[in-house]
Amino acid sequence: MPAQKDLKRIVRSRMEKTGESYTTARRQILNKKKLTLVPPPPAPDYAALAGMSDDAIQKKTGRTWAQWVDYLDAFGAKDKAHRDIATHVHSLGVDGWYAQSVTVGYERIRGLRERGQRRGGAWEASKSKTFAVPVEKLFDAFANARKRKQWLEAALKVRTATKPKSMRITWDDGTSVDLWFTSKGAAKSNVAVQHLKLASKEDADRRKKYWSEQLDTLGTFLKK
Repeated sequence: MPAQKDLKRIVRSRMEKTGESYTTARRQILNKKKLTLVPPPPAPDYAALAGMSDDAIQKKTGRTWAQWVDYLDAFGAKDKAHRDIATHVHSLGVDGWYAQSVTVGYERIRGLRERGQRRGGAWEASKSKTFAVPVEKLFDAFANARKRKQWLEAALKVRTATKPKSMRITWDDGTSVDLWFTSKGAAKSNVAVQHLKLASKEDADRRKKYWSEQLDTLGTFLKK
C-alpha cells in the first residue's frame, strides 16, 4: 500500500505541472519507470573477440583489451591500415609479435576482420609453439637450409631475416609466411607462424593443421 500511495502522490504532482488527466499522467510515469528499469546491455567480451585473454595481453603489453581499445580508438586506428597500427603499437615498446597480436585483436573487436581473416579480405593461419632450446638454435632450424630440409619439406625463399628475431618467407605457391622468434630464457624459446595471403577459410584451416604437424616434427628434430 505505501508504494501505491507514493505513486498517487507522484501522479498528482505531475498533473499539477502538466495539466494532464490522472490516467495520462499515471501512464507516462509508469512508462518512464519501465524504461529506467531496463538493464544496460552487457559489456562486450573483448578477450573472446580478440582471441587472447586479458591476463596474457596485459602481461606482454602492459594494457588490457579495454585499455587498448580506448587507446587505439583515440589514435584513430579504425580508419588506419593494419601496418600503420602495428607500427605504432611497436613504437610504444611492444614486442613485434605482440604488436601484431594487439593490432589483429583490435581489428576483430571493431569488426574490421573475422578470426583468421586480414583487413583486405584474404585469410591467414597462425600457429605457435615453445621448444626447450635457446632461441638462436630455434632460429637456425629455419634459417639454415640444410637443417630446415630435415624437418620441413617445402620449396620456399627466405626474403628477409633478422637473427634471432624474425623471418619472412615466400612459399612456392606465392603465399607468404612471417615468423617471429621469442626467447623464453636460456634454454627455452617460441616461434609464432603466420601464413598469409590465403584464399579461403578452408585453406587457412588446412594450413593451420599443416603447421601444427610441421612444428611437431621440428620438435622431434630439435631433440636429436
